[in-house]
Amino acid sequence: MIKKVVTILCFALSFTCLNAQTIKRPNIILFLVDDMGWMDSGVPFGDSSYALNKIFTTPNMQLLAKEGVKFTNAYATPVCTPTRTSILTGMNATRHGVTNWTSPIINNSTDAKDDQFSGANWNLNGVVINSITTYPQLLKQAGYYTIHVGKAHWGPAGTPMSNPLNLGYMVNIAGHAAGHPQSYYGKDNYGNIPNKASYQAVPDLSNYHGTDTNLTEALTLEAIKSLEAPIRLKIPFYLNMANYAVHVPIQPDVRFYQSYLDKGLDTANAKYASMVASMDKSLGDIMKFLTAKNIANNTIIIFMSDNGGLSLSGARGPKSHVQNLPLRAGKGSLYEGGIRVPMIVKWPKIVKPNTKNNQYIIAEDFFPSILEMAGLSQTTTLQKVDGKSFVPYLKNQNLTDSNRYLIWHYPNKWIDGDGPAINYTSAVRKGNWKLIYNLRNGHTSLYNLANDLGEYNDISKNNPLITKQLTLYLKQTLEKNKSPMPFYKSNSKMVEILID
Repeated sequence: MIKKVVTILCFALSFTCLNAQTIKRPNIILFLVDDMGWMDSGVPFGDSSYALNKIFTTPNMQLLAKEGVKFTNAYATPVCTPTRTSILTGMNATRHGVTNWTSPIINNSTDAKDDQFSGANWNLNGVVINSITTYPQLLKQAGYYTIHVGKAHWGPAGTPMSNPLNLGYMVNIAGHAAGHPQSYYGKDNYGNIPNKASYQAVPDLSNYHGTDTNLTEALTLEAIKSLEAPIRLKIPFYLNMANYAVHVPIQPDVRFYQSYLDKGLDTANAKYASMVASMDKSLGDIMKFLTAKNIANNTIIIFMSDNGGLSLSGARGPKSHVQNLPLRAGKGSLYEGGIRVPMIVKWPKIVKPNTKNNQYIIAEDFFPSILEMAGLSQTTTLQKVDGKSFVPYLKNQNLTDSNRYLIWHYPNKWIDGDGPAINYTSAVRKGNWKLIYNLRNGHTSLYNLANDLGEYNDISKNNPLITKQLTLYLKQTLEKNKSPMPFYKSNSKMVEILID
């Protein structure tokens, strides 16, 4: 007990000493949503408002967009853990090697079985913790009070990566090895029922067990409580508000469900829309709290999803791959529906309100961007950082870079049965050109996103030089980064990128 008190006093004294230097640093909140698609809100991220945008009621996202800037070309990876690892480390998935979602069970690959390939040697236990410097560590060293709330999912139970407290966070609420909740319902104890609990049972929320409190609401209440200490101490905070919503299980939030049924939505879509509304209320409650505490003008809010929206039939309706239209496909795919995500940044006095930016960026860019926002541009890390700060695009709406390459690599099998650009696929974007490479057969498809957002017109044969250039970049990057690759079962040889 004495040791614990001494530790707390040391933290308090450290913050007091740092206070004069850090008080002017902005507070930063990353509001990360799970599995939310580009079209899953009333905020249009396209050139116009589409039919799907009109389904969702998200007034707080709309307010955030009005007060900040929308990024219309923000990208994640096709599934969650690779995105979260890229944000945490600043590395592209081709470098950190966590190319699929991690199991809560150690040494357990989540790849589905395949007849053609044996599994790639990806980092199924997450990155090696002593090989990385995380940005929460750097923020903490600079005097930030670092808080994680909600989904973590950086590594299996029993590994250092499963615990946010090992990654630079001073507070962890409900973050552990699992990638989705067993239940969103307090009456179900969020899964913590004797003899029925699984790895997905959400920890740390026993105060809400047996109540009608939705998981998203409980996490929001706890997040707000966690901000009281740094506000009282007058030190800057970083909050990683990582919602479990809107990941499966699709369980309706009863506060909003009926209103969507009344609008005429079928039960599947009404359930999902109610979860989006619950997430939006979470955002609004945090924004209202910041205003009530008179710190909204010194707080940056970054809104993003960790991959594209789920588009498989069942949970999202009777038809597959229509949930993100006009983007093609959804979660698990390297078509735009699986990787293009909603993103909004509010930075008072820096970002021009009610604007949009069309520059393409990717998950690993969050690492240098958040550090630059905190005034920590000059930092040393154990790993090579691939991301590039998007702060210049926040300050200058007219700035563009069409020469940058973005790369995605998914040498894994997400679902049993192939879908559109799902399983064993890689991709490259440069400017408006995007190439998708099928690892099964070496087939390349080329699209111009400026006039073919849905990626239905393969123009690779009409543009052989562009196709070759992008394929060569993919091959060279994978080889340089020693990226995981699948192996042929027939001869045990590793798959190689073919250049025509």
